[in-house]
Amino acid sequence: MNLHTQHTKVSKADREDLLNQKSMLIWFTGLSGSGKSTLAVGLEKILFDKGFKTYLLDGDNIRQGLNKDLNFDEQGRVENIRRIGEVSKLMLDAGLVVLTAFISPFRSDRTLVRELVGEDRFIEVFADCPIEICEQRDVKGLYKKARQGEIKNFTGIDSPYEAPLQADIIVKTAEMKLNDSLDLLLEKVLPRVAKG
Repeated sequence: MNLHTQHTKVSKADREDLLNQKSMLIWFTGLSGSGKSTLAVGLEKILFDKGFKTYLLDGDNIRQGLNKDLNFDEQGRVENIRRIGEVSKLMLDAGLVVLTAFISPFRSDRTLVRELVGEDRFIEVFADCPIEICEQRDVKGLYKKARQGEIKNFTGIDSPYEAPLQADIIVKTAEMKLNDSLDLLLEKVLPRVAKG
C-alpha cells in the first residue's frame, strides 16, 4: 500500500490546551439493560455542564449509520468495536472527552481499543448488573425475543459476555441509585480529564 501518515501543524496537545481538558475515552460495557447508556448520558451531561467538550457514541446510533453494514455474529461484533475504537481515537486526537456505550462482550476487543488509544487515555466502566435484572428492565423486549429464538447471537443468552477482569470503575447498577452512580463516576473521571 502507498499510504503515508499526513502530519499536521496542530497537535493533540495543542487541541487539549485550547479546550482546557485532557482527551479521554470512557468506555461503558455491560449486558443489554445493565444501564450503560443511562450512565453514559448522565455523565456526559454533567461533564458538559462543567465546561468539558464531550461526545457520546452509543451502540444503537452507530449501528444505524457507520456500522449498519455489520451483522451481530461474532465477526460483526468484533468489527463493530474495532471501528468504534478507530473513531474514538480520532476524536481523542481532536481533544474531546469521548464516552461510549457498547455491550462490547469480548475482553480481547476492549483490550484492543485500550491499546489503540493508549492506557492513559482509556477508562473502562463496567455496568455490573445480574442478567435477571437486565431482563426485568428490558423495555425493548429483546431478551424475550432472544429466549423465543427470534433474535440469534444475543449476548447473555446464546452469545457470551466476558465481564472485565479489572475494570477501572465498577458500577453495580442494580444496587446503586443513579445519582450515587454518577457521583462515583464523576469522582473517578474528573481528575483524569481536568487540566492542571
